[in-house]
This record gives sequence, structure tokens and C-alpha cells, in this order.
Amino acid sequence: MEPIILASSSPRRQEILKLLNIPFKVIIPNIDETISSAIEPEEIPEFLAREKVTAVIHSLPPQQEILWILGADTIILKEGKFFGKPDSRAQAEAFLREFSGKTHQVITSVVLYNGRKKTFVSKNAVTKVTFSELSDKEINWYLDTEEWHGAAGGYRIQSLASCFIKSIEGTQSCVTGLPIFELYDMFKEQGYSLLE
Repeated sequence: MEPIILASSSPRRQEILKLLNIPFKVIIPNIDETISSAIEPEEIPEFLAREKVTAVIHSLPPQQEILWILGADTIILKEGKFFGKPDSRAQAEAFLREFSGKTHQVITSVVLYNGRKKTFVSKNAVTKVTFSELSDKEINWYLDTEEWHGAAGGYRIQSLASCFIKSIEGTQSCVTGLPIFELYDMFKEQGYSLLE
């Protein structure tokens, strides 16, 4: 298989690529994640994933051959409100209180740059996550784990936050940050075989 560039610092996305035996190297994109209010919330993850891929393309020497660059971004939406990565423990706590006993949507967009065709393709995945009612003690216990750092919505479904997740409608890999079905489908459409 041809190596790809992963435009992400996320260890979870790296774990998924390793699971699929995809050879990759990481280049962390330098982008401004400030979002214009003109962008619809549902379009934010695709916009940011594309920005990450584009930033990596521009960071490479012009003569370097680029085969594949993969970017992804995850956001949480609840009743039209956008939840990104919390910038403090207090904000992570506010997020968890918002999610307690309720359902929210997780949207992950995956963008792939095909260097041979010089084209971008993208796919979106949506998963609904329902939290149980959280007590103050449970919220503080979770915040003390520090898992909320760098996680959309301030929680990690693949780790201790799973204690509080009553149900999901969709896939866990979407919530983790790299939806496997959509990724596989996109690679297959582009002629990149994972079956070799």
C-alpha cells in the first residue's frame, strides 16, 4: 500500500490507520480554527478537515510528490449549538452538564486529497450519542481523569466516558474521530485498496 500523510495530531486517528494497516506519516497542520458565523454548523467539520489538508499541501516543498493526504475533523451539535474542544476544565464541565441525560449529534468529516488527480473528496458521518444523567460526583471524577483535554465535546467515547453513554445511533469510530466505513468507502472509490 502507498503511504499517506495524516494531517492530524490525534492519537485516535493514528490508531485507526494502524488498525487498518495503512502506512502513514503525520504532519500536523497549522491552521486557524476560528469559524466564521457564515458557515453552517453542519459544514464546520468538512471545512476544517479541508483546511488541514490544504495547509499540509502548502507546507510541503513544491517538487515533492504527494500521493495521498487525509484530514478529519469532529464537532458536536446539540439543538443547533456547536461544541468543539473545551479550552478549560470549567468549559468541559459545562459541556458535560449540557449532555447529561440528553442526546447530541457527533459529526465527523473526512477529506482525502488524491495527488495523482489533484482532487479532494470528502465524506461525512453522523452519530447520535445519548448520555445518562450525570451526578456532580461523576462529572468531577471524569474531569479529574483529564480525558477531556483535546476532545470534541470534552469526552472520549473509547475510554472512561463510555461509563456514561447510554446508547449510540451510528458508529463509535465516528465519535472517536475517524469513521472507518466512510474512510474505507472513500479509499475504495479512489482506487486505494486496503485489501492488499
